[in-house]
Amino acid sequence: MSKSIAIMGCGWLGLPLAKSFVDEGYSVHGSTTSEEKLPVLEKEGIQPFLISLSEEGPKGPVLHFLKDVDSIIINVPPKLRGGNRENYIEKIRGLYNAVKASSVQKIIFISSTSVYGDIDGEVTEDTLPKPHTESGRQLLTTEDIFRNDNQLHTTVVRFGGLIGPKRHPVTMLSGRTGLANGAAPINLIHLDDCIAILKKIVVQGWWNEVFNAVYPDHPPKAEYYSMEARKRGIPVPDYSEDSVQKGKKVMSSSLILVKKYRFNTSIYN
Repeated sequence: MSKSIAIMGCGWLGLPLAKSFVDEGYSVHGSTTSEEKLPVLEKEGIQPFLISLSEEGPKGPVLHFLKDVDSIIINVPPKLRGGNRENYIEKIRGLYNAVKASSVQKIIFISSTSVYGDIDGEVTEDTLPKPHTESGRQLLTTEDIFRNDNQLHTTVVRFGGLIGPKRHPVTMLSGRTGLANGAAPINLIHLDDCIAILKKIVVQGWWNEVFNAVYPDHPPKAEYYSMEARKRGIPVPDYSEDSVQKGKKVMSSSLILVKKYRFNTSIYN
């Protein structure tokens, strides 16, 4: 097995992921949109590339980035919050065209459980996605750009809400009042688990799959975020008691993640 990989997007998740592959003896190409970050990647043993994706196509040495690598992990989330209204589909389609012009045939596309929308009850990979946000709709369409190409071996990983160092939803919820859906289950996953799952997919060769990747416990939002706020010594968020929405509980029907991977249980301690 070739131990070379490209990681498109070396940010909060991509950089520690790339470092983890380097530690395992992989040759890693990593992209960033920040010139100042190039020496940071190089210091970690990652071959750095300054590349940005746009609706007009990738800008930067993308073909060099894809040269002599066995697979690529695409870790570029949509920027559709606030005033941003980019065409994420066309941005990633430009990257897809570059992949097709290269020798890379193995792809991990990092998506989100937002593609399932506001479905109530348990959700698995067999559940029909019904996204209700623009971000979810564009992610689902972009997944299919790669999955519908039979010449590529694409695995889609739909992560729940990401938590880890310097990143937790409770910091934005702290002190807010009248929040809805306090009884709805959380669907989160820790950075350490994200890295371990992505590495396992590459090492084991689990291609042409779709995986939901969410921590297997789903306490109610009000209970969990109150606990996390107290742990940090910050104001507890207040949830209204008249919420009736059940919310979705994202599960994985795959025996691969349920039986062959043990999640990091420390994130709730």
